[in-house]
Amino acid sequence: MDVLTAIEKRREITRFKPDPLPQEAVDRIRRSLYLAPAGNNLKSREYILVTDRAMLNQLAQTTPYMKWLEEAVMGVVIIGSPQVSKYWLQDASIAGGFVWLTAVSSGLGAAWGAVYHSEDAKESARREQYVRDKLKIPESYRVVAIIGIGYPAADPPPKTMYPMEDVMHSERYGGQQRRTEWSR
Repeated sequence: MDVLTAIEKRREITRFKPDPLPQEAVDRIRRSLYLAPAGNNLKSREYILVTDRAMLNQLAQTTPYMKWLEEAVMGVVIIGSPQVSKYWLQDASIAGGFVWLTAVSSGLGAAWGAVYHSEDAKESARREQYVRDKLKIPESYRVVAIIGIGYPAADPPPKTMYPMEDVMHSERYGGQQRRTEWSR
């Protein structure tokens, strides 16, 4: 599957089949995380792959919005290191996008569970500490997200998108977009 097809097919999957992932899919996930870009190619983000059912169930309690992790067969915990790079959050977020598209291109589904909360420092600290305690993550790391992965129990329909012209500008903000084949 090419990248644009994976982007178009991507959905937030919150219901998963219990089927285990084949080793080839796990290897592709690991490789995509490893190859995700980082500012100055610094090791500003790291990953913890979790398949233990009891731990996935515990991590599902991180926020009220991660119940789907109780059905996922793998969780990818993405952590960032502010000591290594000022771009730790961007680097970790890009890696999350890479792993999501890799999952889709492998016939899997994924859901993004935000742990880091940019607008509520107290809530972010609570969520991050919960995950840190469960997985023995050093205090110097920030916990960005948990991506749940597995085979989708159902394929949700595409979301209705807003017009591309609402978000795409040409040459300057407010510049009219030229009609091309890619503007649908």
